[in-house]
Amino acid sequence: MTSQTTTLILYFVVIFGFMYFFMIRPQQKQAKKRQALLSGIRAKDQIITAGGLYGKIIKVKDNSVILLIAEKIEVEVAKSGIVSVENREIDVEKAK
Repeated sequence: MTSQTTTLILYFVVIFGFMYFFMIRPQQKQAKKRQALLSGIRAKDQIITAGGLYGKIIKVKDNSVILLIAEKIEVEVAKSGIVSVENREIDVEKAK
């Protein structure tokens, strides 16, 4: 191998390393965090949806949740539309 080939291979390794540590790895961490958020939701959690709805979860289904957004007004929202959990009610029995 010539020195130019070695330099080129080293250049590509450095670029890949840069891309991995500054682009791919943080995205994987964020995806794991989001998956943990969605798998950890339960009834009585206060959430915000991507559309800006604030509400309280009444029932959790496989791919969606039933959300109480006002008195006697319930909507079904896809789990993927949940942005954040605002207030999580603590189950006193589980905390002991």
